[in-house]
Amino acid sequence: MAARRVGLPALLPYLREHRGTLAVVGGLSLVTAGAALVQPVLVRSVLDGIGAGRPIGAAVALLIALLLTGAALNGARDYLLQRTAEGLVLTTRRRLARHLLRLPIAEYDRRRTGDLLSRVGADTTLLRAVVTSGLFEIVTGTVMVIGATVAMAVLDPLLLAVALCGLAVGMGVAITVSRRVRGLSEQAQARLGEMTSAVERAISAARTIRASGAEEREAATVTRSATEAYQAGMRVARLRALIGPASAAATQGAFLLVLGVGGARVAAGAISVGDLVAFVLFLFFLVLPLGQALNAYTQLQTGLGALQRIEEVLDLPSETAGDRPAPAAPDRDGEPAVVLEHVSFGYPNGTPVLHDVSFTVPAGSRVALVGPSGAGKSTVLALIERFYETTSGAVRVGGADIRQLPRDALRARLGYVEQEAPVLAGTLRDNLLLTAPGADDRRLLDALEQVNLGALATRTPDGLDVQVGEGGVLLSGGERQRLAIARTLLADTPILLLDEPTSNLDARNEAALREAIAAASLRRTLIVVAHRLSTVVDSDQIVVLEAGRVVAVGPHEQLLETSPLYRELATHQLLVA
Repeated sequence: MAARRVGLPALLPYLREHRGTLAVVGGLSLVTAGAALVQPVLVRSVLDGIGAGRPIGAAVALLIALLLTGAALNGARDYLLQRTAEGLVLTTRRRLARHLLRLPIAEYDRRRTGDLLSRVGADTTLLRAVVTSGLFEIVTGTVMVIGATVAMAVLDPLLLAVALCGLAVGMGVAITVSRRVRGLSEQAQARLGEMTSAVERAISAARTIRASGAEEREAATVTRSATEAYQAGMRVARLRALIGPASAAATQGAFLLVLGVGGARVAAGAISVGDLVAFVLFLFFLVLPLGQALNAYTQLQTGLGALQRIEEVLDLPSETAGDRPAPAAPDRDGEPAVVLEHVSFGYPNGTPVLHDVSFTVPAGSRVALVGPSGAGKSTVLALIERFYETTSGAVRVGGADIRQLPRDALRARLGYVEQEAPVLAGTLRDNLLLTAPGADDRRLLDALEQVNLGALATRTPDGLDVQVGEGGVLLSGGERQRLAIARTLLADTPILLLDEPTSNLDARNEAALREAIAAASLRRTLIVVAHRLSTVVDSDQIVVLEAGRVVAVGPHEQLLETSPLYRELATHQLLVA
């Protein structure tokens, strides 16, 4: 579906909360424009007074007062505009960040992280120019142009016609060129997003790239993206470079024509020297805001190009767009904790993953999902968390179809540890408080002890405030995984979903974690995905998956006898002779 094309009306919701300040700015702009338009009249009065020998003190004093007042009001207006522009950028970034964090997981699968970052950073910054040198320059410039044109028509209609002829050609070229800026600006911002994505990819995989000796190849990829962004930017720069000379040529031509024709009319006695000087000043007040308005129009087109990219993201439905506002009903007594009924699922790219999967997880039980890589085990957990919607069939939690539950209410029942559980940049405390923001230090330390990670809080004098590094780089792989499990245990949810909880652990820590999981399962329902069968042999029930289908269900001893696939997995892991 084609993206919605945005125009000036799309800016109104962004400006609405600043309408009071913008009204003041509009008033100041009108006052300063009026004060500026009065000045040529006063100058003519001074010159005519000098020629006629009349007193000019009052006119000079008023002229000076208007100049000083105009400068002060312009300063106040510019400050208010800058403050409003910064507020606009802040508001937009908040709105965009909140929306990005609520997008469906499938959108993250389709889009590049760097491009999304570019929209929050670079694109929102371009909106600043819409306010500071966009809308109000156009509005103020229009007032000045109209006022100056009327005054020039009163002074000498012939000179006005001469001036407008000189301006028409150059302004026509500038306006035509400005209309193309928006499309090229959108392309430039898109190329910038691609470059940001390339840099983000290279930095996030810096160790792998260094170990593979691929620095030059990755640098070449980033350079290629940067070159494309540069070329797109140069296309915009070339267009903008045409606007300045066209405007300058039109301005100089108009002034020369007015001075030539006006001088002849002064010599012929048709107008006075004061009239000619006033006319030239009015011409200046016509040309200067006209040029500023053209530049503002160009800035506005660039800002609208950035707004187009921002709105493309904001137009995406959030994950919770279809959720029902009603609170979730409590679990019904005797209902299983989780049920999958004839569930089939395929990812947005069309890859089928699950086929008619059905199994039941009784409340308070411990159920394991095992099978070869690619069998769909992790996908089952993602569907229970409702990161994706099933293609067909239903997932029930506490007897309720999860599609009928608000996502927040559903996930409040579920603790989830991903296969590659992320550790957030910051401190150990920051990571633990992610799921339990009100927990005290005693609870945090107890959670660490449960996963045999208590020493991490005593390793340095910083204790729980020790830094873990970007992505937990200052921790080992096993420590990162156990920290993620401790974080989930702190949430104290009735259902716990663990995806490969022991994949990065040595034998000693695996045994300790098995004890922690066993203790946690005494008061929780546990669903564990595992490749290591030693982790799950004592589960109440084991579901064996192969190629997206359930091929066997039962306890360990039973599956050894009834499931060839399970027996093969157990044999390879030396669990049977």
